[in-house]
Amino acid sequence: MSAYDFDLFVIGGGSGGVRGARMAASTGARVGLAESYRYGGTCVIRGCVPKKLLSYASHFHEDFEDAAGFGWTVGETSFDWNKLIGNKDKEIDRLEGIYQNLLSNAQVKAFRAHAELIDPHTVQVGDERVTAETILIATGGSPSFPPGEGWEHAISSNEAFHLSELPKRALVYGGGFIAVEFAGIFNGMGSDVNLVYRGEQILRGFDDDVRNTLAAEVQKKGIALRVQTTIEKIEKGDNGLLVRLSDGTTLETDLVMAATGRRPNIKNLGLEAAGVKVSASGAIEVDDYSRTSQANIYAVGDVTDRINLTPVAIQEAMAFVDTVYRGNTRAMDHENVPSAVFSHPPVSTVGLSEADARKAYGGLDIYRSTFRPMKHTLSGRDEKTMMKLVVERTSQRVVGVHMVGLDAPEIVQGLAVAIKAGATKQMFDATVGIHPTAAEEFVTMREPVPEVAEKAAE
Repeated sequence: MSAYDFDLFVIGGGSGGVRGARMAASTGARVGLAESYRYGGTCVIRGCVPKKLLSYASHFHEDFEDAAGFGWTVGETSFDWNKLIGNKDKEIDRLEGIYQNLLSNAQVKAFRAHAELIDPHTVQVGDERVTAETILIATGGSPSFPPGEGWEHAISSNEAFHLSELPKRALVYGGGFIAVEFAGIFNGMGSDVNLVYRGEQILRGFDDDVRNTLAAEVQKKGIALRVQTTIEKIEKGDNGLLVRLSDGTTLETDLVMAATGRRPNIKNLGLEAAGVKVSASGAIEVDDYSRTSQANIYAVGDVTDRINLTPVAIQEAMAFVDTVYRGNTRAMDHENVPSAVFSHPPVSTVGLSEADARKAYGGLDIYRSTFRPMKHTLSGRDEKTMMKLVVERTSQRVVGVHMVGLDAPEIVQGLAVAIKAGATKQMFDATVGIHPTAAEEFVTMREPVPEVAEKAAE
């Protein structure tokens, strides 16, 4: 018998923690898991799942308008925020129940309590102290607020899912995934939205054609985009919040939402006592195999601040289980991870941006197409789709796929397999398109953008 209470103890009941716990248990390991809030983590409880449900809801006002071009007459419509939130909460409760059942069915002993490391093998879980041969930390991240005056009047994305009413006026501060998604959600449901970002363009780190296309499209939808602007002060006014901006203007709004980044959840984990090193940014330092500076302690997901996406946390957890419990030492491959932004319209991408590809390879062939989606030829909506392929010139390997437009995440997910497999432009050309679809454009773009145009763009 082992000298420890558990072979593995997992701290954090999100997607990565639950996957690691139950997969390790399937090998016969004795596993415990502690979660102080709700099972499912950020993604399920107050992240990507509820956000996409709200995103679906916010699209309907355009769907009603678009229906007229197809012969439908839609009568008077109204929107009930509280009904949406209630239905969303029911679905989240159902999903949390599934996570609980997964743990129970895997014979994982679950603790609903905060866990803190006492030493490399000992964990204080609520009022109970347990020991484990191996420990996996998967505590995720949480929203952070920028420095400045008046941010106590603002909310984060966490609170946005539980507002008592839809704000008539909303100001979203930030330019990343969460910021552009919630700007679209509030706008689609009828709020007057300002999107304020300190950078020169939204979606920093994405391909410039993606950034510029989305910026143009969200403004068409009525979102007031203010870039290269910061919030100086927030204070309460007679009719809402007064937000003083760095350009000298003051906006009045009913809600300010900070979406300026997230920080790893390491508070009160006892990392120092266990000998676990933390980076200057507050993330747990790990090697390629998710092992921390303490040999028996591992960490996966957002708490390590590598690629902060739920599927990445799950893959890291699977690599951990393979390495420690299945005798198959492997590291997760963090290259060519696809991602999506559920903005309005949505964005999806896999591989390198044009700028990053030029740094990595030098010579490129760029294929780009911008067009009106077939749906909007009858709806009359002024919305464009942008598709782009980044091709390394010598090998003709496609090293980046980028799309802004209807169904972008669904389309790019399939292409991610091709990019992972090292597909060349000639393989794309040899693939028969499905007609009529937007997706076929990715296999019918034949002429690269002239280099003269590319140099002008630079």
